[in-house]
Amino acid sequence: MPLRDLLITGILATTLPFVFRHVFIGVLLWTWISIMNPHKLAYGFTQNAPIAAVVAAVTIVALMTTKDRVKPMLPSPLLFATMFLIWTCVTTAFAFFTAESLVDLNRFFKIMLMVLISAAVLYKREHIRLFIWVTVLSLGFYGLKGGIYTILTGGGGRVWGPPGGFIEGNNEVALALIVTIPLMNFLRLTSPYKWVRRGLLAMMLLSAVAAAGSQSRGAFLAIAAMGTFMWWRAPNKLPGAVVGVLAALSILAFMPQTWHERMNTIGTYEEDGSAMGRIYAWQTAINVANDRIVGAGYAMYSPDVFVIYYPRNSSGRFDPSVARAAHSIYFQVLGEHGYVGLFLFVMIWVCAWRAGGRLRRGTRDGPETSWLYHYGSMAQVSLVGYAVGGAFLSLAYFDLPYNVVIALVVAERWRAEHKTIGEHASLAPIGNPRAVHLGLPFGARVVRWIRTA
Repeated sequence: MPLRDLLITGILATTLPFVFRHVFIGVLLWTWISIMNPHKLAYGFTQNAPIAAVVAAVTIVALMTTKDRVKPMLPSPLLFATMFLIWTCVTTAFAFFTAESLVDLNRFFKIMLMVLISAAVLYKREHIRLFIWVTVLSLGFYGLKGGIYTILTGGGGRVWGPPGGFIEGNNEVALALIVTIPLMNFLRLTSPYKWVRRGLLAMMLLSAVAAAGSQSRGAFLAIAAMGTFMWWRAPNKLPGAVVGVLAALSILAFMPQTWHERMNTIGTYEEDGSAMGRIYAWQTAINVANDRIVGAGYAMYSPDVFVIYYPRNSSGRFDPSVARAAHSIYFQVLGEHGYVGLFLFVMIWVCAWRAGGRLRRGTRDGPETSWLYHYGSMAQVSLVGYAVGGAFLSLAYFDLPYNVVIALVVAERWRAEHKTIGEHASLAPIGNPRAVHLGLPFGARVVRWIRTA
């Protein structure tokens, strides 16, 4: 049995039994498997094993055996997400290709089920931090790997994601890294450990290099939007502008001429077949939504659909018998689920943005609440990256942005529950970690380090 398969099997075999006692461990395992896809990096039987399904099943069963608190909730972002899921069930019933659409509906249903379970079982501050840590490390692995690869190849090699899953392509993995960089920064800002902060800074820089090495134009626009947003919010704009410009110039100077030529096509999209193909797909999605209130269903990307709804003003430039992916979260949802679906989908992120704004208010200077301020700020930066980069990618059902929402709503609940009562001593903010650890056994120090890092 290959070593990687042994490692993954060993991790699951030793951790799954604990899920029945502490169900949040199942949420962390699911997040790791669904975001990182570690089994796809193996070469043996685990590569195609239904590991995510096993973890999800164990987690669901553990809801009935755990002694931990389980408190379902539907704040506005999750309410709209649930309504969006229900609406996609309706659109699937009326889809052009119902059987094929059911496959994608089943996939999104599993994701949303775990989103709701995660929001129900994550309620401590340490839960939120561990959840974000798992998300960050799952994608940070590809950021470190891709950044080093980009440097070693002088920017000539293109960075790709793990085989299978949502982020297999170069564009998709780039957007995932960009959305994750603000989460890395949140952990950096709130960790009391110097070397952890330095490691996270290195991960952020290499992830940015990896995103550039993907040669994704959408990722380039997303990271530019995020950088501009962070600069606009910065209290000291001049130093931030200097650092940002120097970092951007360094990356631009490092990347080869082929990269610059590809980025230059952003301004001359009319001459680029790939870009015009996306606009053609967007116009097709609009035509579908104008004709059908329920859209065409998840599996709308068929020549039979495009022959009916392709834009008539394309002047024969595109073959209507060739179905093209939407390459945009907005037009993807519009074509598949109509204007109702698009409204519900957009409202998820509008409500999530407002939740981040609420976390920022009145928490910046509080010793127990400053982490809420930092997460609210960085979550909004992540949402900017997803909103801009997602405009050019079909990632409407990707787990990662929903994970950002989960942490937002759970953090809001934590704040509400701890508004008038002090937090338990084991969750108190760490001012001097060495003083807190003084006198504790080595094992206890390791556990506390994991919980507070």
